[in-house]
Amino acid sequence: MSAESTPIPGKPGGKGRRRKPRSTGRKGLLVAAWVAAGIVVVGGTGAGYVYFKLNGNLKSVDIDQALGTGRPAKADNGSENILVLGSDTRSGSNKELGGGTDDGSARSDTAMIIHVYKGHKKATVVSIPRDTLIDRPECTDTDGKEHDGATDVMFNSAYTTGGAACAVKTVEAMTDIRMDHYLEVDFSGFEKLVDELGGVTVTTTKDIKDTDSHLDLKAGTHELTGAQALGLVRTRHGVGDGSDLGRIQLQQAFIKALVKQVKSVGVLTSPKKLYDLADTATKAVTADSDLGSVNSLVSFASGLKGISPSDMTMVTMPVRYDPANPNRVLVQETKARQIWTALENDRPVPRSATEGTATGQAKGVVTS
Repeated sequence: MSAESTPIPGKPGGKGRRRKPRSTGRKGLLVAAWVAAGIVVVGGTGAGYVYFKLNGNLKSVDIDQALGTGRPAKADNGSENILVLGSDTRSGSNKELGGGTDDGSARSDTAMIIHVYKGHKKATVVSIPRDTLIDRPECTDTDGKEHDGATDVMFNSAYTTGGAACAVKTVEAMTDIRMDHYLEVDFSGFEKLVDELGGVTVTTTKDIKDTDSHLDLKAGTHELTGAQALGLVRTRHGVGDGSDLGRIQLQQAFIKALVKQVKSVGVLTSPKKLYDLADTATKAVTADSDLGSVNSLVSFASGLKGISPSDMTMVTMPVRYDPANPNRVLVQETKARQIWTALENDRPVPRSATEGTATGQAKGVVTS
């Protein structure tokens, strides 16, 4: 599946140390795009005549029951925090898109905390690098099975070990912030969403070529198909220092491009387009039990539809490269605490929290 693209005619167009290449099976998924796109499309239009069908598509998990009472308190300042994960099951259509062995396992290759400020006019998205070494707390999954904690393990091992509940508990242990909601999407639906939107337009300021993600883009403006968009959000070796942090920067840029595209598509004038988008999104989504119905998603998403790309702040959890292993990163605790404190108090993230941290050196390579 090639992700080669030809620049749109008439439109414009410092390497750090390289990281050891990874298996092509472990691919990232831009799940936050689903929150901003497919689900918001449903919520923003009130598609009541398809509620029954769409309800049947949705899957839900009872995070509250699994985690019990030992959690951070809910904020009472009008803000909301949503943990958004991307799952790669290595089976079915995901196996075809992501490669790797169909071993029956599921992995979370992308994680983002979306903080929606009081009034639901602005949001901050904090990406958590999957390669971050953390202490994973013991947890109970949604099937009631208990899992031991572990030290110095990769962040995405929480999901692999105990699914949604253990991922939420790990994030809450790291941040001391209550996750009000949980959304999970497998990346096999991502390609379909982009195609149903008619593509997404981005501009690349440099050539990007990554044989692992099948991406080959010349510097310039491109209208990406679903396959090309998937290649872009998966690529890491063709940009910056080759680390997962560079890929996160591409993903964050693509979120804004996708939100802009959704707002420009006239779904209200095409019931079929609306239905196709909603059908694809709800089939791919797993939500916490509070959001596990179309009615709940409509109510939730209606409060987000006023957030435009200019109202979204994108940051990455402050990390530094692990001196013992350049393929891993370590949390910069003091700076990370600045972010968590800001979100807990519903305030903007201070600039000092993200200065002097590892970046991946891919900022500005993709713009919308």
